[in-house]
Amino acid sequence: MKFTIITAVYNRSKTIGAALDSVTQQTYANVEHVVIDGASTDGTLEVIEAHRHEGMVLISEPDRGIYDALNKGIENASGDIIGIMHSDDFYSHQNVLAKAATCFAQTSADAVYGDLDYVSSSDTDRIRRRWSSGDFDRRKLRRGWMPPHPTLFVRRAVFEQFGVYDTSYQIAADYDAMLRWFWCNNIDPVYIPEVLVKMRVGGESNRSLERIWRKSVEDYRALRSNGVGGILALTSKNLRKVPQFFG
Repeated sequence: MKFTIITAVYNRSKTIGAALDSVTQQTYANVEHVVIDGASTDGTLEVIEAHRHEGMVLISEPDRGIYDALNKGIENASGDIIGIMHSDDFYSHQNVLAKAATCFAQTSADAVYGDLDYVSSSDTDRIRRRWSSGDFDRRKLRRGWMPPHPTLFVRRAVFEQFGVYDTSYQIAADYDAMLRWFWCNNIDPVYIPEVLVKMRVGGESNRSLERIWRKSVEDYRALRSNGVGGILALTSKNLRKVPQFFG
């Protein structure tokens, strides 16, 4: 079983090295790392080149945003399982892929996911929020539930059958895709009840009030277009974040 981990990056010279190391330090051996650089200008490409290895596929050219870059990564992936490693993130330990592989091997799961820690960008040992996903129940989707996208590993066949990321979304294409996969097409996930990924705070979806508002608009659109729910589901989705600050 081969994993393809996709990293889309643009001007993240300070954090991309840790993300790349996080993948290469995994104990699971059969891993391809597809890195899509959007023609960075801050030294990011030089950092990537310094970390380059035989199992890395590097494409550096302008793109139309993160979801366009991720789709480009999927198109160039050769693995059976696809995961995302954002340029500001890193795995919580060296056995994450090995544990995910065991879940896929021992079950008929279409996807595997876990929990996520939001950590301080200046001190990654400092946990700011914890997203504990819990077991999958399709009915939870109507109440705004979703797995943390950075912890999600999906069989490539899911992308081939049910579609990649819709680039008409700027922020919520991952949410739209998960609703399409889990709700509209009933894919079967397995939950690993532990933190798999650590994310530095300050990502694309929450860096300003304008971005937060846009994300809510896009989340609502995703809920409606996939026939999951509307304003009540969106409200519940946002309220679900509150316990993360006290976990």
